[in-house]
Amino acid sequence: MLKQHLQLKLGQKLAPQQIQLMKLIQLHTLEFEEELERELEENPALEIAKEDSKEDEYSSLEDAYQDEGTESIETDFDVNEYIYDDEPSYKTASSNYSPDDEEFDNESLLTEGQSLYDYLTEQIHLVNISAEDLKIAEYLIGNLDTDGYLRREIKSIVDDLAFSQGIYTTKERVEDILENYVQKLDPPGVGARGLQECLLLQIEKKVSSDKAVSLAANILRHQFEALTNKHYNKIIQKYDIEEDDLKDALDEISKLSPKVGGNFDTQTITINQEIIPDFVIQVKDGQVIPMLNSKNAPTLRVSEEYKDILTTYSHDKNSSEHKQAALFIKQKLDAAKWYIDAINQRQNTLLQTITAIVKFQKDYFITGDEKSLKPMILKDVADITGFDISTISRVVKSKYADTPNGIVYLKDLFSDSLTNDDGEEVSTKEIKTHLQEVINKENKRKPLTDDALVVILKEQGYNIARRTIAKYREQLNIPVARLRKEL
Repeated sequence: MLKQHLQLKLGQKLAPQQIQLMKLIQLHTLEFEEELERELEENPALEIAKEDSKEDEYSSLEDAYQDEGTESIETDFDVNEYIYDDEPSYKTASSNYSPDDEEFDNESLLTEGQSLYDYLTEQIHLVNISAEDLKIAEYLIGNLDTDGYLRREIKSIVDDLAFSQGIYTTKERVEDILENYVQKLDPPGVGARGLQECLLLQIEKKVSSDKAVSLAANILRHQFEALTNKHYNKIIQKYDIEEDDLKDALDEISKLSPKVGGNFDTQTITINQEIIPDFVIQVKDGQVIPMLNSKNAPTLRVSEEYKDILTTYSHDKNSSEHKQAALFIKQKLDAAKWYIDAINQRQNTLLQTITAIVKFQKDYFITGDEKSLKPMILKDVADITGFDISTISRVVKSKYADTPNGIVYLKDLFSDSLTNDDGEEVSTKEIKTHLQEVINKENKRKPLTDDALVVILKEQGYNIARRTIAKYREQLNIPVARLRKEL
């Protein structure tokens, strides 16, 4: 038996305008430009106003429809709602951008080049080799990765040749073709099955009569593990050589490339994009002035064509075609108004956020010294602006600022805090800067261990545990002391 009943329920749901705003906020300048171009293409009710236009775009629109002799048209919506507006919300001119109106080049640089596979295939076809061996060689070349290495097992390649190519061969024959044909191709080191073999293939191409080259080849062939672990004393004792001889050999090894395929295009086209700052920060007379990049503050208005269409519609109440056109205009005007309001809110949100960040990190923007950075988390900025933490997170995501000291990634300005021996809260960024400086000044013949770094930083007033030092060192991509050792 069917029953009907009513149920009341309360719930929260984001409006389409709010969703649109959140999407716009997290876009960086280049993405915002692309999104704006897409919206202008899809919504003919929008157009970019000329900068030299000082008049109110709606003054002419108002005159066009204040015709006392024209009867009102009965529709299911009021046309005047889309013609008049107390606030000029269709004009989003803003002074919150650089007065210099600096233009940033955002053109992608496209370059074409030959792939490693094509380069090697051309060479192998010039080699005196049987037809079947040529197919095997081509198959081996096709299995090389972008760095020029053969990562697959030879046995697996033998099985694939049988199933996919109908070539029944042996592991020994494939290895012979690899070593005597593929690995002889240019660039030297291609077709190697590991780093050691790659470096050996390159060093063997050099003049073997040279003492440093000969020593480097012996070290790579017989003392590779000691070399990677930087056990230099062991190598010196093994070959009974002087330290200067080892330095010369290491210099030859340093000239070798671990990725011989890196100079070739893997997808034929490489795209390079410059970073476009979302904010411009200027320092004048000790004052830090934050501004939006001018590309984040476009001036939009209603298209002139739509004004003409509405004028035609207002003088003809009997045409069904004009009525359909008016309904279409209503939808586009709604979308345009929402979009322009969202852009206005985006500009205000971005400007308030960067203003709060500048207020918090004023000393850093003036000096440019990372030691001047104060501990700052998203909640600190949210408390100043009144925005939600998620909104602040969207604002700083993928955003950059052009400062007097260079381009700065906004997320790099945020850091946790630790308390020093004086009871003051200091930024973890400041501690990492000190750690980097200490390691840069260390004696590379006897690098400082993590325990030694703990002692040094403690003397500077930073009481940090050894595991914290290790974590910060890894975040800075600094290897352990043994791997930092140099002769």
